[in-house]
Amino acid sequence: MEEVVGTKEICTVSYKELANDVKEGDVILIDDGLVGLRVKEVYGKDIYCKVENSGIVKNHKGVNVPGVKINLPALTDKDISDIEFGIAQGIDYIAASFVRKASDVLAIREVLEKNNATHIQIISKIENHEGVENIDEILNVSDGIMVARGDLGVEIPTEEIPIAQKMMIKKCNEAGKPVITATQMLDSMMRNPRPTRAEVTDVANAIYDGTDAIMLSGETAAGKYPIEAVKTMATIAKRAEQTLDYDEMLKERKVTEVTVTNAISHATCTTAVDLSASAIVTFTSSGHTARMVSKFRPKCPIIATTEDEGVMRRLALTWGVYPVKTSHAGSTDEIIDNSINSVKDRNYLKQGDLVVITAGVPVGVSGTTNLIKVHSI
Repeated sequence: MEEVVGTKEICTVSYKELANDVKEGDVILIDDGLVGLRVKEVYGKDIYCKVENSGIVKNHKGVNVPGVKINLPALTDKDISDIEFGIAQGIDYIAASFVRKASDVLAIREVLEKNNATHIQIISKIENHEGVENIDEILNVSDGIMVARGDLGVEIPTEEIPIAQKMMIKKCNEAGKPVITATQMLDSMMRNPRPTRAEVTDVANAIYDGTDAIMLSGETAAGKYPIEAVKTMATIAKRAEQTLDYDEMLKERKVTEVTVTNAISHATCTTAVDLSASAIVTFTSSGHTARMVSKFRPKCPIIATTEDEGVMRRLALTWGVYPVKTSHAGSTDEIIDNSINSVKDRNYLKQGDLVVITAGVPVGVSGTTNLIKVHSI
């Protein structure tokens, strides 16, 4: 495929094999469906289309072909190079686009393993029908999920988007893995200083669904009112969280998989409710303990103390968690003392506050949450 300067009649796409994947009658959508084309003829590497709805196409916009299986590899050489560059910069997360199946995620993990970077976590962006269909296997090998509604909305019928969103959020909540709801949440604020009423409701409903994080993209990357958009989203989120029925959520979120960590995490939350605790304090070496407590959505804050700055940063995505750096501990008593001192230094707690502490013994071993203590500051 020859690269050309784009005009209103011709443009180049970066995927060189597109002509082999499409046929007459297929629909090609550009920039989240802003421009719609229908394939009239394929001749060699050239695809001749009829423009069914017009619009302005800018550089580097996405291309979707709904209902057509695109034979792209999970990782290109450029992707691998980008991952290796990110590793060198000390990144915490990789957001993997258009994840279709578990093997796409495992291919990224293989690159991380080869570069001694298994601490980097993978957020799988679900952006097409195949990804929605394979969500269980994708979630099983991912560290989190992004409900990327922009591309998803042109790959599946629009009326299916809220159904898919609720389904994916529910599965992530049950697994104790963070889920991000993204794309067009405050889209009108790219042009206007205030959101539409529908957008406000959309943001709040994502929180009611159980999302861990809500994300802005175009609103802050290219919009006229980026600061106002962030403030607006934060205000909506805070107000929505004030109206959540935390007691009912805890009842609904029963222990689905019987493990020691799940049982202890659930018991920690119920104890905090029964005692009207000011906070739950979790010491965690990998972030796992804090995520397991978070999935039960306790009303009080979850203060996660950790020795690892990377774990501290990664926990910022998890619902209700306030990560705090603490010093090394070699025993259970040191864990409790160091954690409480670190939390007090941040002014999260004051004298007389009652907290529920959970951690794991032996110290520093991931996934061994097996301790609960009620402690008065």
